[in-house]
Amino acid sequence: MENTKKSIGQEVAQLLRDNIKTYMMYIALVVIMLVFQIWSGGKFFKASNISNLFNQAAYVGILAIGMTLILILKHIDLSVGFVAGFGGAVAAILMQQYGINQWIAVVLVVLLGAVIGLYQGALVMRVGVPAFVTTLAGMFIFRGLLSLSLAKSGTIVVTQPGFIALCQGFIPDITKNENFHMLTMLIGVLAVAGVVWSQLRKRHTRQRYNFEVVSFPIFVGGLVLASAVILLIFYTLAEYKGLPWSSVIVAVILAIYTFMLDKTKLGRYIYGIGGNDQAAELSGVDVKKVTMFAFISMSALAALSGIMYTSRLSSAAPAAGVGFELDAIASSYIGGTAVSGGVGKVTNAIIGTFVIMSLTNGMNLMSVDVSYQYIVKGVIFIIAVAFDVRTRGK
Repeated sequence: MENTKKSIGQEVAQLLRDNIKTYMMYIALVVIMLVFQIWSGGKFFKASNISNLFNQAAYVGILAIGMTLILILKHIDLSVGFVAGFGGAVAAILMQQYGINQWIAVVLVVLLGAVIGLYQGALVMRVGVPAFVTTLAGMFIFRGLLSLSLAKSGTIVVTQPGFIALCQGFIPDITKNENFHMLTMLIGVLAVAGVVWSQLRKRHTRQRYNFEVVSFPIFVGGLVLASAVILLIFYTLAEYKGLPWSSVIVAVILAIYTFMLDKTKLGRYIYGIGGNDQAAELSGVDVKKVTMFAFISMSALAALSGIMYTSRLSSAAPAAGVGFELDAIASSYIGGTAVSGGVGKVTNAIIGTFVIMSLTNGMNLMSVDVSYQYIVKGVIFIIAVAFDVRTRGK
């Protein structure tokens, strides 16, 4: 039933109080972007920088999606950074030194990541080694393997155009207008239509079962605001070179994992195990298999993240992967994944990724020393976790 007993102002205030954690994440992202827009003299919102931000966020966003599943299950994976670095190095070696087709190399590396996840998941669930210890050991192991794989050749430059396009290329246009990418704008319009349709359907379903919904003016206002932001982003990208392929890849992965968590038994099992693993097991859920799936998924995504990073740099380097796990964990927690497990959304993890990468992008624009960048990220991270603990306690 529609909430009509309160004034618009009262209803907005109530929504903010009830959803403070989610809204605070969006508010923080907007504030960070506006601050850097001002401090950088208007450089942050330039089309070229927004496109660069999307490419920067791609490899971290892929990691954050997988990490969200791990954290919901009350585990952690500290190895993902160097699994990504090692995966990127293996891809470069397969293509440049062994002449393997670029797409076959991508598939083989993702499969390699899945095998790594199977090994680590088995250690955790079959042998009983804690995930923290298993993946900390994995961090050392795959850092060593990354160094060994590049010991003789050093940095390997990748030359395959299709591979490089994964994180540097843009979708083709349907017109020959060099000043405006029409297909990107069309996708933006379709995205708005999809958001409006899904929200109307969700509202209708809630009303059909007599659940409370926001008043119609606030509902329309929220749709208008969301549509305006989406169209602005796509318009900005269309003015440059269009939608990056990296964004398409992340969007596809995000859609798959969102559907899996929201609409399948596996997703319900993941949330159930995260909430109470003993109760889930007593209900007939195979906790070991579900948890092993999460580790396999995480390492496969880490390998894909390494491919994206290698594509972005057009090379595989011994330093690849350093700090990736920290950005992924921070993105998930900033996106609202509960420290206590059982709660989290991959869509929010992507917003958390943009918070982290907007900080990195903005500080790079201002030439802030990397040492200070780590300090700022650490402060933001602890604030996000403290906020989660306080709001969840209330």
